[in-house]
Amino acid sequence: MTVQLEFRDQIAVLTLGDDENRFSPTRLDDIDAALDRALDEGAQALVSTGAGKFYSNGLDLDWLGANGDRLDWYVDRVHRLLARMLTLPIPTAAAVVGHAFGAGAMLAMAHDFRVMRTDRGFFCLPEVDILIPFTPGMAALLQAKFTPQTAVAAMTTGRRFGGPDALAFGIVDATAGEDEVTGAAVDLLRPLHGKDRGTLGAIKTTMFGPAARVLTGQQ
Repeated sequence: MTVQLEFRDQIAVLTLGDDENRFSPTRLDDIDAALDRALDEGAQALVSTGAGKFYSNGLDLDWLGANGDRLDWYVDRVHRLLARMLTLPIPTAAAVVGHAFGAGAMLAMAHDFRVMRTDRGFFCLPEVDILIPFTPGMAALLQAKFTPQTAVAAMTTGRRFGGPDALAFGIVDATAGEDEVTGAAVDLLRPLHGKDRGTLGAIKTTMFGPAARVLTGQQ
């Protein structure tokens, strides 16, 4: 299953796929194309989700293993998606239906809101355990969203947060049962219809501009 986009009323629902939903260059292009379509077709809000037991496991390590000479290009490409979601001029929510690891967890954090499954799946930033330091852009994104206490707990320990744990740490805004996560994320955004894109985009750019500029190499 490839990236898909459907509309529930005027809320665009972007499905990342039904496997581990890792960020291959092709999937990154497909996500960007879906975001373009959502904006072009007048979406009032956007939910991203997965169709299987993963939200996203992040970087495509198999692709990187075969294309090591393109590491810098690839990381920059992931950074650009994170920056775009962070400042998207419509309300956004990540429906974390299952595991969200590494850059997949970062994509969830780049949304305005997050809903996570109560009984299954982990939110995890495993970089400390897999010997991959955060890039300055990724660290800036996470620190723009986490409290200092949560940043230490999530970024320096490799801890796996289940839904209730993630809620207690303020990583997610709500939890929901199996098969209810995406619907709960859609419902969370329904009251936010009608926000002016220019105004909301400007507010997000002001709020998260420093992180977005580090992600896109402008600082």
